[in-house]
Amino acid sequence: MRAAERKVSTDMSGIVKRAVAGTLESSDVFVEIEPGDSGIEVEIESVVLAQFGDAIRAAALDVLKEQNVSDARVRLTDRGALDCVIRARVETAVARAKGE
Repeated sequence: MRAAERKVSTDMSGIVKRAVAGTLESSDVFVEIEPGDSGIEVEIESVVLAQFGDAIRAAALDVLKEQNVSDARVRLTDRGALDCVIRARVETAVARAKGE
């Protein structure tokens, strides 16, 4: 029984279905996540991509790492969201994609 428990806990991705969080309203971000094949793929669409693209990507990747997600496709459609909003939306999308 213990080996089975360890096996479950080593499932790093945990993403079992497509999920979304957020809106396309100003100062928000719409996050889409789905199971991936190999690693994490992040696609960002933002009117401030040139200025804040690296920060948006880093925030999303930080949350994915904290949530032990290793295989996922993530798309962020940003409308000027603050870092805390991006993190909250990614965290919510991950929880929904894990079926929590």
